[in-house]
Amino acid sequence: MALKPLGDRVVVQFEETEEKTAGGFVLAGASRETSKTARVLAVGQGIRTLTGDLVAPNVSVGDKVLVENGPGLEVKDGDEKVTIIRESDILAIIG
Repeated sequence: MALKPLGDRVVVQFEETEEKTAGGFVLAGASRETSKTARVLAVGQGIRTLTGDLVAPNVSVGDKVLVENGPGLEVKDGDEKVTIIRESDILAIIG
């Protein structure tokens, strides 16, 4: 991983999932959920308060997380497609 996120940013890789009906048909993009599952690849050091205290992130590398659908900046890291998001865009840690 060549990307080192700054501040409260997190680098994630979304899991590619196809949603299918009971009959086996793949659903169109408009039918997708409002959240996605991702794996955390890198985490920034956290964010500083007005007094200068560092607030460490709540997620760590390897965590499986639930992320709001839409936010973030998609970039290529070598051959991999990853997304840089803010920690606040993460809804939950799974498992």
